[in-house]
Amino acid sequence: MQFFRFKGLVFLVFLFIGHSSLAQEAEKLSLLEPAPNFHPKRFWVSLGTGASLYTGAVIGLNEIWYADFPRSSFQLFNDWGEWQDMDKAGHFFTTYMESNWIFGGARWVGLDRRKAMWTAVGMASLFQATIEVMDGFSEKWGFSIPDITFNTAGALAFVGQEMLWQEQRIIFKVSSYRPPYPDDPIISVDGKSVTSLRQRANSLYGGGAAASFLKDYNAQTLWASVNVHAFLHRKESKFPKWLNLAVGYGAENMYGGFDNRWEEDGASYVLDTDLYPRYRQFYLSLDIDLTRIKTKNRFLKTLFSAINIIKIPAPTLEINTLGEFKFHAIFF
Repeated sequence: MQFFRFKGLVFLVFLFIGHSSLAQEAEKLSLLEPAPNFHPKRFWVSLGTGASLYTGAVIGLNEIWYADFPRSSFQLFNDWGEWQDMDKAGHFFTTYMESNWIFGGARWVGLDRRKAMWTAVGMASLFQATIEVMDGFSEKWGFSIPDITFNTAGALAFVGQEMLWQEQRIIFKVSSYRPPYPDDPIISVDGKSVTSLRQRANSLYGGGAAASFLKDYNAQTLWASVNVHAFLHRKESKFPKWLNLAVGYGAENMYGGFDNRWEEDGASYVLDTDLYPRYRQFYLSLDIDLTRIKTKNRFLKTLFSAINIIKIPAPTLEINTLGEFKFHAIFF
């Protein structure tokens, strides 16, 4: 049922915004070149691709994420403060990223900037809201108003810049570097079982590189990458157009949602807060806006746009809530 609602909604949206521009361009476009006017063939390709991705994602999430947990009646869940709010930063980033990518797809179809903007944030918000509704019917979680709030903030971050400047001067990015989890023994509360932080991290976040990048809150850093040149208001400025100043947020020593207590194979574990304090990290670094690197190659432009969500490794200053100040020669 959700699929048909989604497909019908997208169809009506595109039908409305494409009303009188259904003529095929006289000139032949290259595959990666945005269409100057509404392009019917590209519309159907985008509609089919988007509907398939949405449906596949919903089915996949249901089977992989929700199927192993009992369902419940719709409920609310206040997860503010969980994972040091790294998941909230993730909700913001994800909705912003989806809006940015869908905007590019809508421009490829031939929509003007304003129509592409509202299509992008509408589709991104729909997908994120679907996940929240699925959470709402799960006994383990629930519908999170803080999550929806940060989803909306991510969409507004995209819309606001598009309306103000017709470009994204502040790009939200992600980086991930898995910390070296120790194998030192962690004794259970009753003293009968032993585990390690590496074992706990693998169980909680997964052991592979992809799982770590997507799920490991200790490894992730979320960034606001600001294009300095765009704010100088001087075309003759010699400040590199592609060089950004990035502000990041991360957290460390998280082995549970709200605290470092967990159950494993029937045993209970509690970490010493003095040895493993949970803390927040704030970063200042340099970055590169790949979309501002000049190239006439359409493939490179598309590639740069797609991977521009990844923060480039660079020298970085860190200050954290433990009161520490650190310099990283290279931080990712």
